[in-house]
Amino acid sequence: MNLNDLLSEKKSSIVQKWFDAIIDNYPDDSSHFLKKQKDQFLNPIGNTISRSIESLFDEILHDAASEQIFPFLDDVIKIHAIQNFSPSKAVSFMSLLKPVVREALGSDITRHTLSAELQSFEANIDNLTFLSFDIYMKCRERIFELRVNEIKTMTFRLLKRANLIAEVEEHESEINAETVLTQNIKG
Repeated sequence: MNLNDLLSEKKSSIVQKWFDAIIDNYPDDSSHFLKKQKDQFLNPIGNTISRSIESLFDEILHDAASEQIFPFLDDVIKIHAIQNFSPSKAVSFMSLLKPVVREALGSDITRHTLSAELQSFEANIDNLTFLSFDIYMKCRERIFELRVNEIKTMTFRLLKRANLIAEVEEHESEINAETVLTQNIKG
């Protein structure tokens, strides 16, 4: 029996324990709600994480380097990025899979001499953790871009309401004219 066979056999237990470990990173009141509320509409975060890690686990067993993994990582990382998790905490959900697998397989690892396969599996988890960090940084960059654009839009609207836009445009024209004159004089 190989590692993938054992992991497939114990999939539901592993995924449930992995989900619990991920949710334990949330504050107690949120954690309790995310674990207990099964309705996808009342608990979209818990539902998304649960669905995503189950699909992610399947893809890891199938091919950890597959392009199919990206959307499942992306779903979980987006949630953590929006919730302002630190980068290490946002991507730690991947490394939480290692002890869950070790616990689930227990003595099966030595009985079936799966240490080398387990090391390879854990190396794939590490690589996915690095990919998760890249995804997290892109999500945070996008969030900051959206915030900057929102502030620019709000500022523009406030200036327009206060009838200061025309004044700003006139002032910018005066500055541009002075710059052109200065450059012409120096040139």
